[in-house]
Amino acid sequence: MNLSKVLSLGALTFLAAHAASAAETRSAPAPATLEGTWALAFADVVHPDGTRGHDYGNPPKGVLHVDRAGHYAMFIFNPGRSTFAANDKSKGTPEEYRGAIMGTSSHYGTVEMDPAAHTLTFHVDGSTYPNWEGATQVRHYRVDGDVLSYQVAARPNGDIPMTGWRRLQP
Repeated sequence: MNLSKVLSLGALTFLAAHAASAAETRSAPAPATLEGTWALAFADVVHPDGTRGHDYGNPPKGVLHVDRAGHYAMFIFNPGRSTFAANDKSKGTPEEYRGAIMGTSSHYGTVEMDPAAHTLTFHVDGSTYPNWEGATQVRHYRVDGDVLSYQVAARPNGDIPMTGWRRLQP
């Protein structure tokens, strides 16, 4: 092989290695563990036309706590929910009950993280949405700086919920 071919092959190898290294640098590593407390950064929805909305207000409130064994509890609230006029949970109007349930998303159970596949697997034991109880939900995640985000499966109308959590420092 002549010198110019060796140099060209070497240059191509260097460029390919450099491109792969740069791609790895842009893709932040997965967190080593989910253990800890996370504050809700966003709870948005991407509509089929590409626009983005806010299911739980802007900004929403929420917390995710994961213990060492993978038990989790997650709470998402719209801070704009109306209070009950009667100041009695058992005497709400249909509109007040609807606002209370539609303005929250909470569930608990266990969660597993697969950094190689970039998936979180939630095993839901209890939920404010009873249809999720006993379900297993797999969500693809990504990490941008200190924000862990994932999308939920598309709804029947095509909306895709997007959730992001910022790890709270101990």
